[in-house]
Amino acid sequence: RPTTPRSHVGPRPAIVTRAGWGADERLREREFAYTRTVRAAFVHHSATGNNYTCRQAPSVLRGIYRFHVKSSGWRDMGYNFLIDKCGTVYEGRAGGVAKPVMGAHTRGFNQNSMGIAVLGAFENANPPAAAVSAVAKLTAWKLGLYGVDPRAVTTLVSGGGNRFPKGSRAKLHAVSGHRDGFNTRCPGDRLYRKLGTVRDAAARLQGR
Repeated sequence: RPTTPRSHVGPRPAIVTRAGWGADERLREREFAYTRTVRAAFVHHSATGNNYTCRQAPSVLRGIYRFHVKSSGWRDMGYNFLIDKCGTVYEGRAGGVAKPVMGAHTRGFNQNSMGIAVLGAFENANPPAAAVSAVAKLTAWKLGLYGVDPRAVTTLVSGGGNRFPKGSRAKLHAVSGHRDGFNTRCPGDRLYRKLGTVRDAAARLQGR
């Protein structure tokens, strides 16, 4: 069990399990992949459409899951968590929501981090307030489990990508956008601009 004081862990948000969104467990690899700890959260947008209803969100997740495994050849869904426009949090990659499950979300920085995807595209559309709030709640809880202040800057060693060469030490926000670790427009300008709000809200939820 962790020996660090648990005073700065935000309340655990409700999380829809993989069974809850209908993940076909036969698609993924049987074994789970873990990393050592969770020092940062990378926020993404799924770049799927914004016109889904919240009742349709599980089918959007199933499509992303199938694409990641069947088309990309990954062991499982790439993201550790996904959030819909109503602020519902979903379990992404299998292996235990409280554990440091290694995802496939930010090339070069999948070690010691987690990936959160908000369903939708936010280059030109504003992210729903409920989704932004859910990102804050999720990071307050999960980063808190590992003793991380959401407003902190952390150092991660790059595994190699198009922004930081392999082996380089990157200073990144504990709550970063995909574009901070990799040259991409993800998570869209409108969601990216909300990350300061997320960090402050998450720190408040941790009681900091």
